[in-house]
Amino acid sequence: MSQDRLSEFVSSRATELGIPGVAVGVLLDGRETYASHGVTSLANPLPVDENTLFPLASVSKTFTATALMRLVAEGAVDLDAPVRRYVPELRLADERAAARITVLNLLNHTAGLEWNLIDDGKGDRSLAGLVEKLPGLPLIAAPGARASYSQAGYNLAGRIVEKVTGLPFEQAMASLVLEPVGLTDTVYGLAEAMVRKFAVGYNRAEDGGLRVARPWNAFKEGARGDNPGGGLASSVSDLLRWARFQLGDGDGLLPAAQLHRMREQTVALRASTLGEGFGICWFLHDFDGLHGIGHGGSGNGQFAELLIVPERDFAVVSLANLGPDGHPFNQSVVRWVLEHHLGVTEKPAQPLPYDETRARQVVGRYEIDAMDLDIALDGARLTLGVGIKPAIRGASDEEMPPDHPAATIGFLPGDGDEYVITEGGLEGQRGHFSRDADGTVTGVDIAGRLFNRVTRAS
Repeated sequence: MSQDRLSEFVSSRATELGIPGVAVGVLLDGRETYASHGVTSLANPLPVDENTLFPLASVSKTFTATALMRLVAEGAVDLDAPVRRYVPELRLADERAAARITVLNLLNHTAGLEWNLIDDGKGDRSLAGLVEKLPGLPLIAAPGARASYSQAGYNLAGRIVEKVTGLPFEQAMASLVLEPVGLTDTVYGLAEAMVRKFAVGYNRAEDGGLRVARPWNAFKEGARGDNPGGGLASSVSDLLRWARFQLGDGDGLLPAAQLHRMREQTVALRASTLGEGFGICWFLHDFDGLHGIGHGGSGNGQFAELLIVPERDFAVVSLANLGPDGHPFNQSVVRWVLEHHLGVTEKPAQPLPYDETRARQVVGRYEIDAMDLDIALDGARLTLGVGIKPAIRGASDEEMPPDHPAATIGFLPGDGDEYVITEGGLEGQRGHFSRDADGTVTGVDIAGRLFNRVTRAS
């Protein structure tokens, strides 16, 4: 596939969605192909290229997990050991859970921890400070009972790295992974990002205009507690180097068997756009028998996507700096590249016709610690809207990403509890509803996270 055709698609799609700047990279048969469009900033424009830094958000987790696997290979960490072996001060709302959670539970999101702690901007915002606040984090399940995506779990994993190495997390990551792999443009913190060319994030306002996303992703002054789960910035060029490392034999940093173990399924996911299951950190995908591993990231006005297909020595990276449109842009790039480079065509999920009886069973409000999710009837359609809790938004002195307004969802064939979002910034996202023994809907999964139901339709 020629660079010209890739560039044409990337530019056309970015223009269609009005995204200020995007960068895409493809690795196939050892050859790297890049395509970029737009500028780093509307106010101070520089052309985006393969060396422009974008915040990676949750793609950062793949680096944290790989660093821990190196410590496992060196015998410093045991995946099956309780976290308290390494962080003895760990306390949670449930003492039994605190004693049982293992390192692997953190890395495959089965610890039962809710999404994350609310950053109130006060107190100790380091990883040690995070651990002190964990007793206030709700638990959604017993350790190992189910997967639910948790930023807090990965930040706790970062504290293990600190405790075992005796180094601040960022220094440990540089020593364990970033420097040995040669990732010179993969960095934590504003001090490092600001001396490189980087993309400013934007969010689309209600009037359709664009406003600068502040703060710049997770890089808040004095806040390091989220770095393990989402604090890196990187370039398309460095991410393809990272993909080459993941496709290799460990480069002497850890045995190939330990590296490749990260691709093996540890827990299944149901009806999730994120994949069929978790390995160790990686989301696992099945493209008609072709197996892929990947991870996405979404921050304030910034979106990242990384997909690797080991059987074909293939990887694609897509980075975009507009919310919420960066997400559908990245997804469309991945689909296009899979089709035109690997001959893989993803079939979109086809919802059933609207069924009011079934729809009424799920109407209500659902929530996690930071966000509300509302499912409602709107004429002859069922809608889903999700956003940051008003109290949290109102109490913060920082701008936050805009909410996702109500968008149509449809049930999928099967047992009636699986759905797909058919429009808006979350278009294509799949999930499912959970029920209790009486058949009452108690929660909804979206983007790998469980939202518990708190109110029902009257």
